[in-house]
Amino acid sequence: MNLQTTSLSTVLWITGIVTVMVFLLPWADRRISRKLGINLHGGMSENPDADRLLRVRQVLLTFGFLVYLGVFAYLVFFSRSVSANYTVHVSFLTDLRDAFSTDRGFSDVLRRIFTEGFASAFANVRLVRPEDLVQFYLNMMLFVPLGYLLPYVFRWFRAHVSIRPVGVCFLLSFAVENLQLLFRRGLYDLDDLFSNTLGGLIGQLLYISVAYVVTHPDWRKDLRLTRSWRRKSRRRILYPFRKNLGPGRIVLRATDGQAVWDFYVEKLGFRPVCRLGSEDSVWTGFLFEAGGAQVEFLCSNREEELGEQYLTLFAEKLPRICEKLESSGIEVETYEEDPFTGFRQLRFTGPDRVQITLVENF
Repeated sequence: MNLQTTSLSTVLWITGIVTVMVFLLPWADRRISRKLGINLHGGMSENPDADRLLRVRQVLLTFGFLVYLGVFAYLVFFSRSVSANYTVHVSFLTDLRDAFSTDRGFSDVLRRIFTEGFASAFANVRLVRPEDLVQFYLNMMLFVPLGYLLPYVFRWFRAHVSIRPVGVCFLLSFAVENLQLLFRRGLYDLDDLFSNTLGGLIGQLLYISVAYVVTHPDWRKDLRLTRSWRRKSRRRILYPFRKNLGPGRIVLRATDGQAVWDFYVEKLGFRPVCRLGSEDSVWTGFLFEAGGAQVEFLCSNREEELGEQYLTLFAEKLPRICEKLESSGIEVETYEEDPFTGFRQLRFTGPDRVQITLVENF
């Protein structure tokens, strides 16, 4: 996706914009949120109107992301005229090879790096076509904001920040190259696919190393605990299999099977997986799904006094959930802070006095 410019002012302008975005955005975001009394990472906020302000923040971030996409679409499509022919360039890293000249080829440069060091290896490397190097740099910088903003703006990308942003950058670059070829607005260039994906990877790493660090003051503590756990757990039984361990099953006792069905399925919307026993049997068993977790109910279908039981689930958008619970006639306690994670939690009571807690999954 050739940007068709080698101007030094253009290079400096784009570099400056990306640099300001990377460092100024999280700093300003954290500073403004502190002044407004908003917690950015799922904890209790001082401002009682924090939920509305967080929605406004999300709208502004989404709007800024859409502005970037508009500029992106203009640069790669609408700023170009339709060419007469279809153009394909599939030779890998040709632009970088053409930008530099060596006496004995780049294979000799690689050999000398390991045998004689960097100084000797690059002594005979000369920059002969700076415009090709600048073009590669601009194509890379075009995707840095995408790799950076995707996890910053959208939780779905933050949940798997190590793979999803750069994966989407690759797919978008692949789609753009093919659309440019289809509509003859530019050329299909394999080098662009590489430089765009590299830019997305750089943006993703900048989010992790800059934005996350600035907006999460306890990152050092979390990193220290994670490293300590990994170091000590490598020889433990389940450590090699941890990625295949799914959410567990919670087992609760109940007295009235119909009340359990009405509350958890009809009101809350749990998905019924299995039912054991008939309506008139002495004992009834239910297996429901809530997100990725399973909840098992053992119903005696007779009056008895049960002890305290607890059901804790992770959930998003607690304010909306609270509104729907209250509109359905379910009494909800005020927000509390989860002592283990610092996130907000919401509590209400189900049949047989089961204490149900929803912890905000930020």
